[in-house]
Amino acid sequence: MKLTPLVPPIKCQGIKTKLVKDVKNIVSDLSFGRWIEPFSGSGVVAFNINPKKALLADTNTHIIQFYNNLKNQFITSKTVKLFLQENGQVLKEQGESYYYQVRERFNQSPNSLDFLFLNRSCFNGVMRFNRKGQFNVPYCHKSERFSQAYITKIVNQVIALENILIKTDYNFQVADFRETLSNWQKTDLIYLDPPYLGRHTDYFNSWSQEDEDCLVTILKDISCRFILSTWHSNQFRSNPLIKKNWSADKFYIYTKQHFYHVGSTEKLRHPITEAIITNFNIPLLPERGTDLQQLSLLPSTAENEGVRTV
Repeated sequence: MKLTPLVPPIKCQGIKTKLVKDVKNIVSDLSFGRWIEPFSGSGVVAFNINPKKALLADTNTHIIQFYNNLKNQFITSKTVKLFLQENGQVLKEQGESYYYQVRERFNQSPNSLDFLFLNRSCFNGVMRFNRKGQFNVPYCHKSERFSQAYITKIVNQVIALENILIKTDYNFQVADFRETLSNWQKTDLIYLDPPYLGRHTDYFNSWSQEDEDCLVTILKDISCRFILSTWHSNQFRSNPLIKKNWSADKFYIYTKQHFYHVGSTEKLRHPITEAIITNFNIPLLPERGTDLQQLSLLPSTAENEGVRTV
C-alpha cells in the first residue's frame, strides 16, 4: 500500500516531500540517538521520519516560532480553524485589500496565525522576505481561498503535527547552521538541506560561497552520520560543487529526478536532479525489500564528471 507523506501546514519552496520516501529508506535500519536538521524549513523530512528526539533549527524565526507555539499549545488545531474561518470570511468579502492589511499587521507585529494565513494565501505559496525581514509576497488573487475544504485540509495537517509533538522530544531553535553543528554527538544523525548555491535561495537569508565552503569544511570533520541534499543537475547545467566537495572515497552520492511545483513563474518550475550525499554506505539491495526498478534513489550518473558513485 502506498503511504502518503505527512505534509506540514507551512509551505516552503524546495520542500523535500518527494525525498521523504528515499530518506526513510536510508535511515530505516539505522540506530541513532538524536535527529538533527540545521536547515529544517517546513520540517517535512523530520516529521515523516518521526524520531523520538530531534533538534530542528532554522534561521527563519517565523517558522520556528510557529512550531514552538504549536509544541507549547499556544496555538492549536482549534485556534487555527477558528482563525482561518474568521479571517478567510473577511478575505472573501474584502479581497486583496484585506490580504495586504494582514501582511502589514504581520510585518509590524509577527505572530504565527497571521504567518500561516499569509503563507497559504500568498502568490504561488512562495515564502520571501525583503532585506528588512518583512514578508513581501503579493496576493494570490483568490478571495475564496479559505473554503471549508481548504481549512479542513490545513487543520488536519496541524492535528497530525500535534499528534507527533505530544509523543516526542523536539527542540525547535532559531540558529545558524554553524551553531547547530557545533554540538553534534557521535550517536546523532544529521540531515541537511541547505540553500542551493547558484540557484534562487533567498526565501529568508541569502546563501553565499563562504557559507557553502564553511558547511563543507564542518561536514568533512564530523564523525557522526549525515545525509545531505543538494542539486545535481537540471536541463541547463550541472552542479560543479558535487565534484569539488564530495569526490573523496568516504562520501557516497545518489541521485533522483523530480519536479518543483512552487515558483513565482513557470520558468522556475523545471525538473531537477537531486543529489543525496552521505558519509556512510547505503546497502540498496533487493534483500532489504527494495525494488531498484521502482526505487527513486538511483546510482549517480556523474561518472563522466569524475565523481565516485555507488
